[in-house]
Amino acid sequence: MDTTVTTLFGEQEGAVVGYNPRHHGRPSYHPILARIAETETILGARLRRGDTTLGEGDVEDIEQWLGRLHEAAPNAVVTTRIDAGGDCAALLSAVDRSHAYFIVKAKQTPNLVGAVFATKSWRTIDRDAFDEPTRQVAVIDFKRDDWPSDRYRVFAVRTNERDSGKQVQLWDALDFSVHVYVTNDMHRDIDELARAYDGRAAIEPLIAELKNAFGIGKASTNDFDANEAAFLIKLLAYNVMRRWVACSCKQPSAGWRASWIRRACVLIPARLIRSGGRRIVRMAPCPMLN
Repeated sequence: MDTTVTTLFGEQEGAVVGYNPRHHGRPSYHPILARIAETETILGARLRRGDTTLGEGDVEDIEQWLGRLHEAAPNAVVTTRIDAGGDCAALLSAVDRSHAYFIVKAKQTPNLVGAVFATKSWRTIDRDAFDEPTRQVAVIDFKRDDWPSDRYRVFAVRTNERDSGKQVQLWDALDFSVHVYVTNDMHRDIDELARAYDGRAAIEPLIAELKNAFGIGKASTNDFDANEAAFLIKLLAYNVMRRWVACSCKQPSAGWRASWIRRACVLIPARLIRSGGRRIVRMAPCPMLN
C-alpha cells in the first residue's frame, strides 16, 4: 500500500494545501492505493483530500480491501507492506485483525532510536572481501505504549551498502545506516522480512504508470465525488487491461507496462469489411495474442 500526491492547478473541491514535496504550497489530492504485487493489479483505492495523511482514517478501507482479497483467495498468505506512514496503532491493528501479516517501516522516534543504539547483539548477514560486516540484523527490545503486548516485534537492519531511502547513522565508529521495521510475523527470519519489505518500492513505478498512461493525476471537474468516480474508473480500466492481457497473450505479461501493451496488443492494423450485409473487422496477425 502507498499514497501519492496529485498536484492540481484549478479550483477543485477537496484540493487543499498539504504534503507536497514537489510543488510546495500547491493544492492537491492525496489518493491511497493497494497493489497486488504478483499480478500488478489494484486491489483498492480511495481519492482523498490534499491534507489527508495515512493513518487511522484509512482503517475501514484497508479492512474492506483485505476482506475482499481473502474472499477471492481464502488460502492466500497475505503480507502488507507500508512505509513509515503506516506506523499507526489503529492501522496495524486493522491489518492484524484482518488475518494478514504486515511489514511496516517504523517511525524513528527518539525512544526507538535509543533502543536501536543500545542494542548490542547483531547478527552478520553479509561480509565484504576483507571479511568486514556489510549487513547486520537484530531484534530490538521496543514497544510503543498503544501496541498490544507480545503481538508485534521490532527489528533493525544496519548496512553500509544501501543507497536509497532515508539514511540514519547512529554509530560514529561504524559506517552503517539503520532501518527499523515492525511486523506481526513472529516466525519468518528478520532478514527475509527486511528483504521482502524492499519489494514495496515496486508500487512507485506503477503509480507513475497510472499517472502517465491512465491520467489518475488529472481532475476533469470541480466536484470531488465526480473526480473520485473518474479516478476509480481509470483504475478499473487498468485492471481490465491487465486481465485481458493475462488471458489473451501467449507470453508472461505481469511485468509489461501500459505503453508496451498498447504497442504490442492494442494498436493492431485492421480492415473493416462489409460482407453479406454484415460488417466484419479483420485484424492483421498479432504474434503476442492467442
